[in-house]
Amino acid sequence: MAHKKTIIAITVLLIIGAVAWSLAAGQTVDQRGVLSGNVLSNGLVAAGAAAREGDILVYVETITGPAVAVRANVDGVVREVLVRPGDKVRAGDILVRIEPAKR
Repeated sequence: MAHKKTIIAITVLLIIGAVAWSLAAGQTVDQRGVLSGNVLSNGLVAAGAAAREGDILVYVETITGPAVAVRANVDGVVREVLVRPGDKVRAGDILVRIEPAKR
């Protein structure tokens, strides 16, 4: 009987953990690039930085020169920067993740 209770308790804890993880993972907004090119270090946002809608997050080098690859589409805090200077990115790639500000 004690063995069954242990299994049930572990199962419940795993379910609670999975639900908490899925809720936490869904709290960021992916910021997708609109241009292809090589990521520039100039103007690259850092994790932990505050972002306001419209802020430039990443520049890339294109055949016509430096250009904005992605702007913030929400106010919040940058949680992840998925690129580094020199990385090649394509339009549609996820470059940054922002945790939206609580309203």
